[in-house]
Amino acid sequence: MAAGEDTAALDTAMYTLVAGQTVAEWQAVLTAVQQLDHVGGGPVGYWGVSLGCAFGIPFVAAEPRVRAAVLGLQGSPALAGTAAQITVPVQFLVQWDDERMPRAQSLALFDAIGSAEKTLHANPGKHGDLPRFEMDDSLRFFARHLS
Repeated sequence: MAAGEDTAALDTAMYTLVAGQTVAEWQAVLTAVQQLDHVGGGPVGYWGVSLGCAFGIPFVAAEPRVRAAVLGLQGSPALAGTAAQITVPVQFLVQWDDERMPRAQSLALFDAIGSAEKTLHANPGKHGDLPRFEMDDSLRFFARHLS
């Protein structure tokens, strides 16, 4: 990346390998957490950006207990097919001047998400400049969809 090389092939291989391992593990963790008395089996939301989005898209697509998701700062074309399987409400975050994820790829991934209810939040700034108010808005999003 620092040398200006295209990392798409490496990204695709990594996402495929790791997602194949993590989805089942995260489902097992969710089952264990929901069995705790102070947690229970209520609705679940997923929040993940950047790498958390790359690994979260396969999880959200596969896990019916997830009822809403905040995703973003990601645009790997390798995720488009899995993103199309997501049907829960999604709030998608994009940094307009992201130096790590080309804007066109992020917008294409947003477009690929299969949910009928999805919202795009675009903010100026680089990859790590996500505004703090987006966290507050994420909480309002989850309150609307998980309450």
